[in-house]
Amino acid sequence: MTEDLSIEIESDSLREAELMQVRAILQRLVGRTITDVRFEETRIALETDDGAIRYFYGYMGEDVPEESPAE
Repeated sequence: MTEDLSIEIESDSLREAELMQVRAILQRLVGRTITDVRFEETRIALETDDGAIRYFYGYMGEDVPEESPAE
């Protein structure tokens, strides 16, 4: 007998978990200098002055202020 390993993943929950992880990574970058950023096919690679490379995957979304209607 085989076990059904399929599960449903809520996209909002996944996005929130990814956002929390990115915030933690960015917090560790405080005081560092970004020496290189590469936009690769499936990720963004960010290199800092200590030689470490951090990878960011997926689309996190954006927050754009709403434009007020033209008067």
